[in-house]
Amino acid sequence: MDLKVEEGGTGADKGLGWGKSLPVPSVQEIVRNDSECVPERYILDYEDRPIDSTFYAPNVFDEIPIIDYSLLANGEEDELNKLDFACKEWGFFQIINHGVTVEVLHNMKTAVEAFFDLPLEEKKKHAMAENDIQGYGQAYVVSEHQKLNWCDLIFLITQPPECRNFKYWPSTLQSFKEAVEEYSEEIQRVSEEVLGCISLLMGMDKHDLKKLHGVMKQSMRMNYYPRCSRPDLVLGVSPHSDKGSISFVLQDDEITALQIKYKERWLPVKPIPNALVVNVGDVIEAWSNGVYKSIEHRAVTNTKKARISVGTFVLPNEQVLIGPVESMMIDRPRLYRDIKFLDYVRYSLNKEMDGKAHTHFLKLGKES
Repeated sequence: MDLKVEEGGTGADKGLGWGKSLPVPSVQEIVRNDSECVPERYILDYEDRPIDSTFYAPNVFDEIPIIDYSLLANGEEDELNKLDFACKEWGFFQIINHGVTVEVLHNMKTAVEAFFDLPLEEKKKHAMAENDIQGYGQAYVVSEHQKLNWCDLIFLITQPPECRNFKYWPSTLQSFKEAVEEYSEEIQRVSEEVLGCISLLMGMDKHDLKKLHGVMKQSMRMNYYPRCSRPDLVLGVSPHSDKGSISFVLQDDEITALQIKYKERWLPVKPIPNALVVNVGDVIEAWSNGVYKSIEHRAVTNTKKARISVGTFVLPNEQVLIGPVESMMIDRPRLYRDIKFLDYVRYSLNKEMDGKAHTHFLKLGKES
């Protein structure tokens, strides 16, 4: 059986123009056909495997910060200081009391599960086209020889509404569009408030970061991680940092799989029911002149059950320059150059996921 995901858009559709990813086998179908099978192309070199010696043993002081969104939105100075600490020292935090209802979160997860429950032939109708990264498939596959992630995904542009390409949205699932739109609007609300607070911390007016985005965009990566008989040999997602300004992750409440690079080892991000994980992206790193840094993270697999997650990425307009803002160069030399966001996205999507390696392209004195 040919498991590769090779259908998709028409040749007349020019796609996003960001890059493309090669078609690869569906991991979900590999597991369905043989639950013990782990093909060679997914087995990592020893030094890249999620082995015990690479883990960080946390103590009570090494928990990822938790931010109370309701206090942040009310202008509480202590909570703003906590956000500053989280962005500087961790690059990751979880937010609670964000106002996104349990129903909206549940409906979003249900929509993702429903998509991946569809037959392969139905999912392939929404496969990535040759010239696009939107749709069903896998991302950052640039070579027929690279190691693959133990994950299937569907990637969509969700904001602004006029940028949505509905040929990639499964029309046979009645509740999918409604669930994604509602969740997308809620994340848009939360992201604007968080960006507003970061803007203040960067010495700007509250709405300046939003303005820097130009036409602010939003994308979603909906992930399906099948169970794996040998989770010690594979990764669900390879180490990487996110390319946008900030990201939001809706985790599975029951399975700990997301890990961040902390003190040169991997620290699990334990799910808090109904919380959202937020992380600084490469764009904020550049705009802040390196004061706030994006953090390397990855996802592992497990032997017991499949897992889903939803990553939502806030992005500037493609033509926006992502160099340091003036307020972040008052008592700090410029460390990053001005570059169009589109050029950075194209550069990174033309390469494999490789930790923080892509951010060298943003820094002064570095070349492609």
